[in-house]
Amino acid sequence: MVFEPGGVLLAATMSYSEAQASRVRKALAGRKGIIEKELFGGIAFLLGGNMCVGVHGDDLIVRIEPSTTAAMLKEPGAKPFDLAGRPGMAGWLLVAPAGYRTEAALETWVSRGVGFASSLPRKPSGRKR
Repeated sequence: MVFEPGGVLLAATMSYSEAQASRVRKALAGRKGIIEKELFGGIAFLLGGNMCVGVHGDDLIVRIEPSTTAAMLKEPGAKPFDLAGRPGMAGWLLVAPAGYRTEAALETWVSRGVGFASSLPRKPSGRKR
């Protein structure tokens, strides 16, 4: 709970499940070059500056090869990514918790995201020199 100045009680809200984010961190443990960043109102995990997976609410965000989007949408729990107001963005999926309930299923989705992100060119760090 959070108190606003003046003593008003506000409900503390999280835009992503810390429990699910912790599971993703564990699945990513040992992989080099992973950086966490708050994006899309949740937490994102980037490789080489490219997002590979993230958590929004309880859903997993997974970045995949765009040409595989239709096939991946047939997987349990997979649904179109539409957080940015652009439904049906090829190469981006949300996966409901039922679709990554087991550690094996989570690892499969994380590996798909890491695999795609590692195929992309590294993004510049954004630091000015």
